[in-house]
Amino acid sequence: MSNALNQQNKEIVWDFWQKLNHVGAENAPDVIRAVVHDDVDWNGSAPIDRIVGVEGLISDFWLPLLHSFPDLKRAPYVFMGGIESGLSEWAGEPGGEWVTGCGYLTGAFVNDWLGIPATGKKTNIWFGQFYLMREGKIAESYVQYDVLAVMRQAGFQVLPPAPGAEGGKVPGPVAKDGILLTEQDPLESRKSLQLVEAMGKGLMRYVRDRDGGDMSRMEQDKYWHQDMKWYGSSGIGGCFTLEEFEDFHQRNWLHGFGDRHLDMDRGGRSMGFIGEGKYACGGVWDSYFSYNNGDYAGIPATGKLMTMRDFDWWKREGDYLIENWVPIDIIDLCRQMGVDLMERLRAQIEARKSNG
Repeated sequence: MSNALNQQNKEIVWDFWQKLNHVGAENAPDVIRAVVHDDVDWNGSAPIDRIVGVEGLISDFWLPLLHSFPDLKRAPYVFMGGIESGLSEWAGEPGGEWVTGCGYLTGAFVNDWLGIPATGKKTNIWFGQFYLMREGKIAESYVQYDVLAVMRQAGFQVLPPAPGAEGGKVPGPVAKDGILLTEQDPLESRKSLQLVEAMGKGLMRYVRDRDGGDMSRMEQDKYWHQDMKWYGSSGIGGCFTLEEFEDFHQRNWLHGFGDRHLDMDRGGRSMGFIGEGKYACGGVWDSYFSYNNGDYAGIPATGKLMTMRDFDWWKREGDYLIENWVPIDIIDLCRQMGVDLMERLRAQIEARKSNG
């Protein structure tokens, strides 16, 4: 029964995305109303944040977005779904019906968006999205947009250069097999889910006060393919070996946010882990995860308790994870550390006008 329900939900969302690619701004509201609950709880990455209700979603998000990018098209490269079992240590909502994907929104940037000056040029917006479905409609939505990458394409850099590879488009799966429109082998799905959960438990073996800069206790070489590719948001960048992953992302992250065993309710929203075929995914939204122990991205430590908006999609090859797409809301993270990256953008825009 759950497989049939999952397939039905995926078909609804896939059809929704295809229609939005072709109807234009004039007809988009009707397409959205047909699929989204009237009282939808919609959550976007900063500075968009939370919108409640389909009419607010249309007026406050979709119409401004389509005004800025009138020919906007969505091209996902991972698309999957699943029913959350609630059995995982990191469980979300038991029985929760999730449909999820990541990829790109692409269009000509003809009017300013979120305060970013329009360029008139083709612009790519990396996105990752989780939908919670109820009775065949979208009841909750959590979506990351790499707003910093849009800034960078417009010629503005509000953070230091990323440690990892940054610039251009974040690639999709090498095998181009991430669009899971058909039913997947349950055995393969369980293998993917079990591997991701084992990897996650390995991460939890790190204890900041004991291990410091030594990451060996996490034993990540047991879970990752030697040809692994890890793709992070702007400000982090891409890593193409386990060594690069440790040096360019993990070490910096643990220095800034090294707590892995907070003795408290995580809060926020958890999507748990879902496996489908050779892919798995998971996410948290506004969930407590660490104190801000050290500096990060050039911003001094605050000592504050931090929440995170973080998504993952993993590809398994055999007994190892080989690809991982990880959008993180860096603007929200910096905001909690007392740095407004949107204000940095405004200052750069004014400076450019003064010098122009």
